[in-house]
Amino acid sequence: MTGFTSYMGAALEEAQLAAGRGEVPVGAVLVSPQGDILAQAGNRTRELNDPSAHAEVLVIREACAKLGQERLPGCELWVTLEPCPMCAMLISSARIARLIYAASDPKSGGIEQGPCIYSHAQAHHVPEVIDGVREPEAAALLRDFFAQRRSS
Repeated sequence: MTGFTSYMGAALEEAQLAAGRGEVPVGAVLVSPQGDILAQAGNRTRELNDPSAHAEVLVIREACAKLGQERLPGCELWVTLEPCPMCAMLISSARIARLIYAASDPKSGGIEQGPCIYSHAQAHHVPEVIDGVREPEAAALLRDFFAQRRSS
């Protein structure tokens, strides 16, 4: 039996780096079925002037390019915030096996909030979803980021 490894620490580091760039602090890590990190990134929407440059999108694109395939079966995606509807559908399209996220997103989430993407027939693949992993840290990072933005 193999042990459990959490990659949320690496995702939180990416979120902190994103905050340092003035981006919404969301980080993601994509892990192969063998436990190797295939890609990790934080949000870059402002830096790249690209509204689709969410952390989840960036790691999925990088991993697919690295592996030379459009699907990522057996892979895990670790992300610090509940994916939005766009990212939730991309996760489904990429056939990612497991999604692990930290904080829920009552405003823009697409998994347990809002449209609940995986409950729709259009979601041809539904990953296993685990939420709340290191939620207090991820939520504090987001709260602090937006508090600073409001006070500036």
